[in-house]
Parts: sequence; C-alpha cells; structure tokens
Amino acid sequence: MSLHLIIDGYNVIRQSPYLQALEARELELGREALLAKLAGYRQYKPQHKITVVFDGWLGGGLKESRDRQAGMVIIYSRRGERADEVIKRLLGKERSRGVVVSSDRELQDYAGRVGAAWISAPEFEMSHLAGAAHSPEAEDEEPSHSRPAKKGPSHRPPKRQRQRRQRLKKL
Repeated sequence: MSLHLIIDGYNVIRQSPYLQALEARELELGREALLAKLAGYRQYKPQHKITVVFDGWLGGGLKESRDRQAGMVIIYSRRGERADEVIKRLLGKERSRGVVVSSDRELQDYAGRVGAAWISAPEFEMSHLAGAAHSPEAEDEEPSHSRPAKKGPSHRPPKRQRQRRQRLKKL
C-alpha cells in the first residue's frame, strides 16, 4: 500500500537549522531547498504520493493554488485559510493512507483521530531527508538493561502505536 505524505512546508523549514537559515535570507530560498530535498526523497520512494502545503493565509490569493513539481503536488492555502486547515482536509480524505509531517501538536492529534500516522519535522528530516541511519522506532525503544525485558501482552504498545510504527517503516 502506498502512502500519501502530507507535509506542512513552513513547519519543516522552521524546524530545520539549514532550511531556516536559507529562509532568513529569502523566503523563496527556503521553499526551493525543501522542495529539492523532497524531490531527492521522491526518487528514492516513487510509490508514495507527496503533497506539500504552504501557508498563504496572509498574502495568498483568493483561491487555493496548486502546482506540480518533480511529481509532487504543492498547495498554497488561500488568503484567510491556514495550511493546517488544508492539511486536516487532506487527512480527512486519506485516513489510514495519510502520513502528516509536522511538529504541530494539533495536526498530530488530528492525524491520530482520523487514523493517519504522523512524524515530527526534525525526525523526518534526520531519518529520510538527510540520509542518516536513524530510525523513528529507535527513539521509542527503552535502553537495554542487564536483565531481559518482560514479555507478554501487558508490555506490548497499544494497537494504534503499533499501526503507526508499521506505516512509518514504509517511509
């Protein structure tokens, strides 16, 4: 099953020191650098649909604008509408196929409510955009102790957490 990555563009840019420095020089530079990194990821995982959503609520057009670049859909929200609202609308359609990339707690909670998975912006950048050998599952694991861990259903993560991990492994 292919996934639909829905990326909160400015959230990812502002969580990354490299992209944030480019954005400080010029807004367009930060967006272009993010899209270039995502295009590289898209070549590695072409089966996943990628949608990047940018805020246009203060200076955007009267209509939501959409663009395509390197096989990705880029959406600028219309004036008066935040990117979060567009992302929630997309997550509502995608449900379990959707994976939101954002550090925004409200979006993460909404993704959990509709059955979608989520990954924080720094975690996604480190594990998928930077090419580091870092996996999101490694953070969730307890450090090993001298005695073996107890086994059994009471020590198993909740079903939603296991499903989220399974979807994130596909990234």
